[in-house]
Amino acid sequence: MVQAGNELDGRGRGRVLVVEDDPLLRQAMVRMLARRGFELIEAGDGVQALEQLDQHAVDCVLSDISMPGMSGMDLLKVVMGRDLDLPFVLVTGVPSLETAIEAVEYGAFHYLRKPFRPAELADLVTRAVHVRRLAHLKRQALALAGLPGGLTRDLRGLQAAFDRVLQRFQLAYQPIVRAADAEIFGYEALLRSAEPSLPHPAAVLHAAERLERVHELGRAIRLRATEDVSSGCGPEGTLFVNLHPRDLADDHLLDVNAPLTAHADRVVLEITERATLDGVADLRRRVERLRELGFRIAVDDLGAGYAGLSSFVVLQPDIVKIDMSLIRGVDREPTRQKLVRSMTSVCRDMGIMVVAEGIETRAEHEVLIELGCDLLQGYLFGRPEFLERTGVEA
Repeated sequence: MVQAGNELDGRGRGRVLVVEDDPLLRQAMVRMLARRGFELIEAGDGVQALEQLDQHAVDCVLSDISMPGMSGMDLLKVVMGRDLDLPFVLVTGVPSLETAIEAVEYGAFHYLRKPFRPAELADLVTRAVHVRRLAHLKRQALALAGLPGGLTRDLRGLQAAFDRVLQRFQLAYQPIVRAADAEIFGYEALLRSAEPSLPHPAAVLHAAERLERVHELGRAIRLRATEDVSSGCGPEGTLFVNLHPRDLADDHLLDVNAPLTAHADRVVLEITERATLDGVADLRRRVERLRELGFRIAVDDLGAGYAGLSSFVVLQPDIVKIDMSLIRGVDREPTRQKLVRSMTSVCRDMGIMVVAEGIETRAEHEVLIELGCDLLQGYLFGRPEFLERTGVEA
C-alpha cells in the first residue's frame, strides 16, 4: 500500500521516487534532483516501484512511461487507486496525444517530454511536492472543522463511499416564503449524506467530480425529488432543485421522459454562480430546451461567484438567489443594503424574482423587505427537514 507522505516532518525539500529502467538516465535524474535538496528513492521498473512505495512514504513519483513489464501508465493507475493525493509525473521520449489524454484522465500531475532541462525537472517536482503538502494541510483543516478526515485518499475507498451515498442519501426541504406575507412559496431540496467520509454536500460533489460520476449523482437526486413529490407527503408549491453545472451537459436532463420532467411546471432548476459553465457545449440550446419542457431557471449564490456576465446572459434566469454572504448582517451595514437594493432594482427591471438566502434574524427580515426582495429563505422561516415519514430534522 502507498504510505501517506509524512509531509510535515521536516525532512527537507521532499522525498521523490524515481522510476526508470535505463540506469544511466535514472542516475542523471537522481543527480539533478539531489542538487536541489530532494531525498531520492530509486526503482528500475513498476514492480520495484510498488515495493518501494510499500516501504517508504514519498511526496512525488517520477516515472518513465515505456518500461518492461509494468508500464508507467499501469503504475500510475495502481498508485492513483491507492492514493489520490500523490503527485505522479510521467516522463516520455515518444509523446503521443492519446497517452497524454489518458494520463490526465487517470490523475497524472504532469506529462514531461524528454529531453528536459535540469531546472525544468526540479521546478516541476518542487511544485508537485508543494501540492502534496497542500493536500495534507487541507485534510488537517477538514479535521479541525469537525469533518471526519475529509475525502478519503484511497480511490477504491472513495468509490465505495460514493456508492453508499447513492444508496442512502436523503433530501431535506427548506421553505422559501413570500416577502409580502411570509406564506410558503416553495421548498429547496437539499442533499443530506449519512456517510462518515462524505458527510456534507460539498464533499459528495467533490467526490462525484473526482470519480467522473456527476451525472449519476444528478440523476439520483432528481429521481429522489420526483419520488418525494409523487409520494403524497412531499413538499407543496414550487420545488427548487440544484444542478451541478456539468448536469447541463447530461442529455438525460433534457429527456421528455425523465422523471422530473413530469413536474417541470412546478420546478426551478438552480445553477450556482460559484462554478463556470464554460465547459458545457451548446449551453444556450440546452437552456432553451429546459424552458420548452416547462422548467424555470434560477441563478444561485449571486454575488459570491464568477464576476463574468456570459453565463447569466445565456441562462436568462427567472429567479436569482442572493448569496447569504451579502445577507448576513445586512441590517447593520449600509454598504450591503445599497448593494442588495441595487441588485433587486435591476432584477425587477428585468422581470426576475429575487430570493434572499440565509436570513436568521427579524432585523435582517425587515430590512430585506424594505430593500425589495420578493422571496426569503433562512433559519428564521424554517430549517431543512426531511419528509414526515422520516420524522427527522436535517
